[in-house]
Amino acid sequence: MKPFVPHDLPITSLDYSQLIGLVGQANAAIARYDGMLQSVVNPTILLSPLTTNEAVLSSKIEGTQATLDEVLEHEAGQSYDEEKTKDIQEIVNYRLALTLASETLEERPLTLSLLQHIHGILLNSVRGQHKSPGEFRKDQNWIGPSGCTQEEATFVPPGPLQLTDHLQAWEAYVQADDIDGLIQTAVVHAQFELIHPFKDGNGRIGRLLIPLFLQRKQLLNSPTFYLSEYLEENRQTYYDLLLGISQREEWNAWIKFFLTAIVEQAKRNTEKVQLTLQLYEQMKAEIADATHSQHAIHLLDAIFDRPVFQTSDMVKRTNLPKQTVMPLLRKLKDAGTLATIREASGRRPAILAFPKLLSITEGKKLRL
Repeated sequence: MKPFVPHDLPITSLDYSQLIGLVGQANAAIARYDGMLQSVVNPTILLSPLTTNEAVLSSKIEGTQATLDEVLEHEAGQSYDEEKTKDIQEIVNYRLALTLASETLEERPLTLSLLQHIHGILLNSVRGQHKSPGEFRKDQNWIGPSGCTQEEATFVPPGPLQLTDHLQAWEAYVQADDIDGLIQTAVVHAQFELIHPFKDGNGRIGRLLIPLFLQRKQLLNSPTFYLSEYLEENRQTYYDLLLGISQREEWNAWIKFFLTAIVEQAKRNTEKVQLTLQLYEQMKAEIADATHSQHAIHLLDAIFDRPVFQTSDMVKRTNLPKQTVMPLLRKLKDAGTLATIREASGRRPAILAFPKLLSITEGKKLRL
C-alpha cells in the first residue's frame, strides 16, 4: 500500500448545505456549555475530576486499562501492580500535557513545537518512552493487524520525506480561519491523525488538540470540553470515518459525525456541570451543618478538587491545623458524605473518597 497523501487545506469539497443545520446545533450547544462554565466561580477546582476522566477515556481508546477511581486512588497513595501503575502513569501524563499546553496557549499560538513538547510529556517514563518522545518520526509507519507488512496495512501515513511539508501546511491551517470554527476543529483533528507524525501517541495527541484548538479559536474560555467519552463509545465508527477520508475523501461524513459528537457531548458535559454545581451547593449546607466550622467551605473546595485523598494530604492542601481537619473529616465520614477506601494503619494515613462527585464525573445516575 502506498503512503497516503493528505488533502490540501482548507477542504474545498465540503457540501456546506448538508452541514449547516448541524453546524448551528453544535455551535449553540458548545456556547451554552461555555456560558455555564463562565458562571462558575472556581471552575478549575469544581471540574478537576472531569479533566482526569477525559485522560482516562482518551487513553482507554488506545487500550489503557485503568479507571478514574484507580487513578485517583493511586495519586492518593494506593498501591497497584506494575502493569496497572504503567497504565495510570500514561493517564497522569495525558492530564499534565493538557494542563501545560493550555497554560502555554494563553501566551503563544498552537504550533508544531508545542505539539512536540506535549508529546514528550505524554511519553515520559511510560511504554512509549523509547519511541522518540517529542520528535516527529523519521521512518515510515503504518496501521494494521499486529505484525502485518506495509502491503497488508489498513492505513499507511505519509512518508517521512514529505512529513515536514504536510505538517507545515497543517500548522498554517491551524493558525488561519476557516468557514466555521467547529468544522475547522474537525478538519484539524482528522488531518493530524492522517498525517500521523509521531511513532506513538498520535491518537491521544490528536484528541488533546480538540479542547486546545477550541480554546485557541475562543469557542471556549478554557479547554474543559472533552470528546473522548463519545469517541470511545463510538470507537469503530470513529476509526472507520477517518479511514473513509483517506480512502474515499469522505470529509462530509466525518464532519457530520464530529458535529454530532459535539452536540451530544455538550449536552452530557452541561448536565455534569449542572449536577456538580448542585452537589456543591448542597454540600455547602451539609458540611456546615455537620461540622459547624468556619473552615467548612475551604475543606469542601479541597474535596471537590481531589475527591479521593489521604487524610494527611488534606491537612497540607488546606493549610489548616491537623487538629482542625481531622475532626471535620471524621464528622463527614459519620454523616456518610465521605467513604473509606483504606483504613489508617500505624503511620499510614487513611484514604477517603467523595462518592457522589465521582458518580457524576463518570456519568452515573445520581439522585441529589
